[in-house]
Amino acid sequence: MRITRSAGVLAVAGVLALSGCSGTGQEDSSSTDSASADLDIAVITHGAPGDTFWDVVRSGADQAGEDLGVTVDYNSDPDPTRQAELIDNAVSQGVDGIVVSMANPDGLRDSVEAAVAAGIPVITINSGQSESAEFGAITHVGQDETTAGEAVGSRLNDEGQTGKVLCVIHEAGNVGLEDRCSAVASTYGGTVENLQVDGTDTAQVQDTILSKLQSDPDVGVVLALQGQVAVAAVSAQADAGTSAEIDTFDVSADVTDAISAGDITFAVDQQPYLQGYLPVSFLQLYATNGNVVGGGLPVNSGPAFITQDNVAEVAQYAANGTR
Repeated sequence: MRITRSAGVLAVAGVLALSGCSGTGQEDSSSTDSASADLDIAVITHGAPGDTFWDVVRSGADQAGEDLGVTVDYNSDPDPTRQAELIDNAVSQGVDGIVVSMANPDGLRDSVEAAVAAGIPVITINSGQSESAEFGAITHVGQDETTAGEAVGSRLNDEGQTGKVLCVIHEAGNVGLEDRCSAVASTYGGTVENLQVDGTDTAQVQDTILSKLQSDPDVGVVLALQGQVAVAAVSAQADAGTSAEIDTFDVSADVTDAISAGDITFAVDQQPYLQGYLPVSFLQLYATNGNVVGGGLPVNSGPAFITQDNVAEVAQYAANGTR
């Protein structure tokens, strides 16, 4: 663990801790609320505009800010160069903490390390888990992609699947997505083939999957790595007239509806709401009480499988935009 807060901030935290005690030895909650109100936290992700997954992450971060009295400034850009600039801007503004997803860790290394060197605590989320501690982040919140992918491969084996798995990658250069597909291949008894699509163009995604299903009768499973891609795959499968199973990573209201209807067999839930909410709360605790969550290990938000057996429990929250 590397503690990067400046001595001045720690001194202020100590004064707050002393002044926050009443004569009964109980903490005065008003002093904690005041400290939180002065905190500015930048949340910087690689999510593309309109991506339902990242909308849920943002909802979690915004809610944490509201609950804790913390100012949360959320920005996103799928271009790692632009994302690095957003981190640099947050550093220049002197924010009290940064939350960042690292789909392209190499592209963000310099900016993240500069933030740490400036005394700003950083928490990584969603992707970049293996580089998180190396870059100086205090913890990582997300799903271990290797664990999740291996679980998918094993589950397909248990289902008795033997056909080719088409693993649909919707973001070029996203190491986390590539890790998922590799991990599925490591445990699945059959063949896994990656298919690259442009996740920002739903029509192109559907056409590309349709073309592959029509040309390759060996495809027994289409594995999407995002809910919107899974919904497009359902339409493509229907147009192709095949019996290929549709599965996906991540949950949305459309995905839970499709699972309920039997169009999608299962979804792997990494609980994106937690990836927004938890790091804001962790940084608030770090700033006001010196707490570091995780003990040097990542905080796992998933994976969990959503099927027809338990989809009703999740669907109500997905409809609210929190799952």
